[in-house]
Amino acid sequence: MDAPPRTVPYARVFFYQRPVGFLAVFTFVVLILALQTSTPAAWLAGVAGVLFAYLFVVGLSPMLTKHTLTRSRIILRQGWYFRCIIPFSDAEAIGPFDGEPKYGLRLSPSRGLLFVVGGRNNLVSVRLKKPRRFPQVLFLTASEIVFDVDDREAFLAAVTERKIAGKPLPARKVPVLPPARP
Repeated sequence: MDAPPRTVPYARVFFYQRPVGFLAVFTFVVLILALQTSTPAAWLAGVAGVLFAYLFVVGLSPMLTKHTLTRSRIILRQGWYFRCIIPFSDAEAIGPFDGEPKYGLRLSPSRGLLFVVGGRNNLVSVRLKKPRRFPQVLFLTASEIVFDVDDREAFLAAVTERKIAGKPLPARKVPVLPPARP
């Protein structure tokens, strides 16, 4: 039985608060630059543009993405700045996590934990067979990834179902160029 890819939403409580805070700080910075210094208009527009782009990518994009569960792997997303593909063959264990999370995309180097968290509830842990480097956190390594989902029990049941279904189908090579003429 072939299970179709399933999108898995995650909590967004943290991501509703973050853009409001960023917007307040960025507005304050632009007002200080505009009213207290003799900053040229082009520079002021450039700074405002960079701050707005940062606000959009880091503050708003997590509200537009979801995790995905496929037949052979978990694809974790947090906004447009974090994407991680974890094949089931690389996971030693997948189960509930009941510790205290750190919000956002954070790494705890002393414990080897990478947090991809937007809420406090329904946390899931994926313990990796081998530690892995993550460019989004300065190429530091983690051996366990903690993330949140809206319904932890349904997610874990879907993971178990996909693992029981057996090995995934082999990948097919898709030709990019037409075959060579004799």
